[in-house]
Amino acid sequence: MAQKLNLDNLAVSADVYRSSFPSTFTFGVATSAYLIEGGWNEGKKGPNIWDKFTHLQGKVLDGSNGDVAVDHYHRYKEDIELIGALGFTAYRFSISWSRIFPDGLGTEVNEEGIAFYNNIINSLLEKDEYYYQPFVTLYHWDLPPHLQESIGGWTNRKIVDYFGLYAEACFANFGDRVKHWITLNEPLQTSVNGHCIGIFAPGRNEKPLIEPYLVSHHQVLAHATAVSVYRSKYKVYSPYSFSFFSGTFGLLEDAPRESQGGQIGLSVDCEWAEANSEKMEDKVAAGRRIDFQLGWFLDPLFFGDYPASMRQKLGDNLPTFTPEEKEFMLQNSWDFLGINHYTSRIIAHVSNNEAESDFYKAQELERNVEWEDGEPIGDRAASDWLYIVPWGIRKTLNYVSQKYNHPSIFITENGMDDEDDGSASIHDMLDDKRRVAYFKSYLANVAEAIK
Repeated sequence: MAQKLNLDNLAVSADVYRSSFPSTFTFGVATSAYLIEGGWNEGKKGPNIWDKFTHLQGKVLDGSNGDVAVDHYHRYKEDIELIGALGFTAYRFSISWSRIFPDGLGTEVNEEGIAFYNNIINSLLEKDEYYYQPFVTLYHWDLPPHLQESIGGWTNRKIVDYFGLYAEACFANFGDRVKHWITLNEPLQTSVNGHCIGIFAPGRNEKPLIEPYLVSHHQVLAHATAVSVYRSKYKVYSPYSFSFFSGTFGLLEDAPRESQGGQIGLSVDCEWAEANSEKMEDKVAAGRRIDFQLGWFLDPLFFGDYPASMRQKLGDNLPTFTPEEKEFMLQNSWDFLGINHYTSRIIAHVSNNEAESDFYKAQELERNVEWEDGEPIGDRAASDWLYIVPWGIRKTLNYVSQKYNHPSIFITENGMDDEDDGSASIHDMLDDKRRVAYFKSYLANVAEAIK
């Protein structure tokens, strides 16, 4: 019989107020370029891999795409007014690499793309009655397809060079006003869903035992490279700046500039893994599940290598870092950490699982949504993967804080979707008590984690 959690011990009051949080706690909203901008071929923007992916027949269930999305490209001022009306003080958005460098190569900056993001940033900062902190994500999955087609995208070590050039262009053009930079959003999804299962752009699943780990390897190095460029050339000015492009140190040309004084980090996603029982093998499996989510990207940046559990299960399929790369990563880890958390799972050890992909098979575990007596871990939202488990966010935050030496943390994504079957009235859909309850209960657990 599974050792079900004592939910009474985890219960917290769902009553939550602004005063439940420190005065420095920031409340904001988040978007990503492909999901909202539209204007996919306007302003001299080049295509990205999601443009290519969604335009292929059969890749998206209903055939929809992001060509228009919510038309943020033309209506960003209205959207920013809505953020202000809701009372938030931060706005996280991503920059589309293809708007800055249409071919991805970094040879010529697209000035119309620079102007578009300058307009967004200036609109956030120019209002007297409110002030928004821009949180800018450099990469939210939308790689320029020229890099995918010419070098293999994230599977090629050269991508680290190109990402460094792209990041520097953003720091140089926007860093005087942007004080919070996120290098990568959910690199796990790029690696697994993009290069193992193949349901995300670029839709690759030809080498599921190799590519996802190679892609992650290069993403970790790309993050460290962007951090190095920012810290050495922009955060605090120094006349001597060093790069780590192509695995070699080199002196960069530099010119006097004002110190930007911002912060830089990355956002990783993690569902909480709760052991199915008190059995040691289930507890170890739950820890292994978190290693394959968080540790995959954070351990190299904090400890200099991948988790031992991943090395044990993956062997030579997991790339190795050189001593120079390890030192470079440790020197350029992060100023803050972004956590994207939505849901949790019950984890049980199995030796021969029948998982849907090689990535999950390698973990030797089952991810369940019910305890052994049939009781669900929580109510399901609209998406089949999203179960409402408020205590999971508290456990996740406590785990990250304890393991990684109490980093500054921003919850960069959280929320739920609701089903629209066409039968509910517009009033009922807008009076979404279930979503309100979701946010209240999750926020109450965040407040408890802080305490």
